[in-house]
Amino acid sequence: MDTFDAIYGRRAHKHFDPEHRFTAEEETKLFEAAIQAPTSFNIQHWRFVNVKDPEKRKQIRANGNDQAQMTDASLLVVMTADIKAWNKSPERYWVNAPKEVSDLLVGWMGPFHEGREELQRDEANRSIGMAMQTLMLAAKAMGYDSCPMIGFDFEPVAKLINLPDEHVLGPMVAIGKSLKDPWPKGGQLTLDEVLVTDGF
Repeated sequence: MDTFDAIYGRRAHKHFDPEHRFTAEEETKLFEAAIQAPTSFNIQHWRFVNVKDPEKRKQIRANGNDQAQMTDASLLVVMTADIKAWNKSPERYWVNAPKEVSDLLVGWMGPFHEGREELQRDEANRSIGMAMQTLMLAAKAMGYDSCPMIGFDFEPVAKLINLPDEHVLGPMVAIGKSLKDPWPKGGQLTLDEVLVTDGF
């Protein structure tokens, strides 16, 4: 699928075929595409929780405003990120780079993040957002649909997936074979309203 077709065709679908399953190869292809998303310093904060246990998915739905896509979609992916990834063997993020590049960037990571908890959390959330959009566009390119969701109770869901300390919980994404057309697109603001040249 053309990239622009995937961008314009991606919509939030609510009704998925509960019988459809991804092949192992399709799942791998999807997540390998998702990890191509950019991250600050190539830290790769994201951690994708692919919830497969039907009972756990029912419990998530019970804490998610009874959204059917949480149980019916082929995949339910909870987006999380390791806030402290910058300080966990950071040299591994640049293992394929020339030594002088690796030394430079790894040397910058500590001073850039140290003591800046708000920045660390912001960077983790930014990484989640870019990976989530990449995941949804990859799904669309593969002929599937998706639904990003924040309408759930974060604390119980964090417990259900055993979210580790120093991790942030982001949205979740349902992915699968859609059964119904989505609602008509709500409408986009004009570029005149959202595009600013050289500052406000």
